Amino acid sequence: MAIFAYKGRSAKGDMVQGTLDGPDSGAIADQLFRSGITPTEIKPSGSARAASSVERSLWRSWNEKKIGPLELMLFSRQMYTLLKAGVPIMRSLAGLQESTQSPAFAAMLQDLRESLDSGRELSTAMRRHPKVFSPFYVSMVQVGEMTGMLDETFMRLYLHLEFEKQMKESIRGALRYPTFVVIAMAAAIVVVNIFVIPSFVKVFAGFHAELPFLTRILIGFSDFMVHFWPLLLALALGAVAGFRAYTATADGKYKWDRYKFRIPIAGKIIFKATLARFARSLALAFKSGIPIVQGLNVVGMVVDNEFMRTRIEQMRDGVERGDSILRTAVATGVFNPTVLQMIAVGEETGDMDGLMFEIAGMYEREVEYEVKTLSQQIEPIMIVALGILVLILALGIFLPIWDLGKAALNK
Repeated sequence: MAIFAYKGRSAKGDMVQGTLDGPDSGAIADQLFRSGITPTEIKPSGSARAASSVERSLWRSWNEKKIGPLELMLFSRQMYTLLKAGVPIMRSLAGLQESTQSPAFAAMLQDLRESLDSGRELSTAMRRHPKVFSPFYVSMVQVGEMTGMLDETFMRLYLHLEFEKQMKESIRGALRYPTFVVIAMAAAIVVVNIFVIPSFVKVFAGFHAELPFLTRILIGFSDFMVHFWPLLLALALGAVAGFRAYTATADGKYKWDRYKFRIPIAGKIIFKATLARFARSLALAFKSGIPIVQGLNVVGMVVDNEFMRTRIEQMRDGVERGDSILRTAVATGVFNPTVLQMIAVGEETGDMDGLMFEIAGMYEREVEYEVKTLSQQIEPIMIVALGILVLILALGIFLPIWDLGKAALNK
């Protein structure tokens, strides 16, 4: 037996509270109903239980970071299957808790069960775990509870999370190749300046002749790198740390997220992938019955781009003032004429969710094509960069040797 603290309202509507002994919160609720009290809150009482709750809360906050998107996708799919089969939600959560291999996820499911057992709704319980469930996820679950379509909501969330995963992988794939090229070029320059050029300096010193201007520049830069590489390394690490600190600020994140869209070649892929995520998220919100203002608000938190989020908030503010979606979309300046035309048709026909899904599909296909052709777009740039590097080395190092060799033969 345990002690539970309760709050409720009597038959007259007066607020009452107290404590009762019982095996669980369900038994306490039955006791209260039999006595004419409608419970509004039931929770375990006692200092030991409170201390245990604090420890569990600290444990949960520490471990929630380890719950990844794949686990959330699996949870959404399993909840759909169980609820569709008619399994009660409490039994579904208990079954998932027993089958999971992740202690962090099991602790989170246990907290959800306790919250439901105390009378809270599932969406309210999920809000206690903001690092696991995004505002968009919680809003979708809340709408599913209100409409009685919680099983379908979990299926839509699973498909949405799968789409998010694909878009993030596409963006990483778009940035991986150019990043590798830049790193390889930087490594080649470091190797040439620290190991190759110093070897030629010894050869040039034996000729006792005046070297060309370009050769002297290369030797000076190489000498600087050889003697001051710790300083250069410290500056590079400081630049990385400073960049991270700057992008952690609101202004820095906004400017960096805006600049991402301007990165040559990869920028347009990031931009289209971001618009695809926005369109699909908004379509899903419309299809689930979330009001447009609330939908724009939660979708702004999904796009994971501060620049795009400000444009979505601009759309939300315009809709709140009574403007149409088309007019607010035009004012943002981020949609092309084709998309704006589709939005106009969606408003006229009342099929905004269907048209937004079409927009998302269009951008997804463009992102897929751009990622497939990324290597073909970067190869010319890489060839030109390598050609310039080889030309500088040829003019700076091998040309003096060639000239000195011809001078020796003429003598």
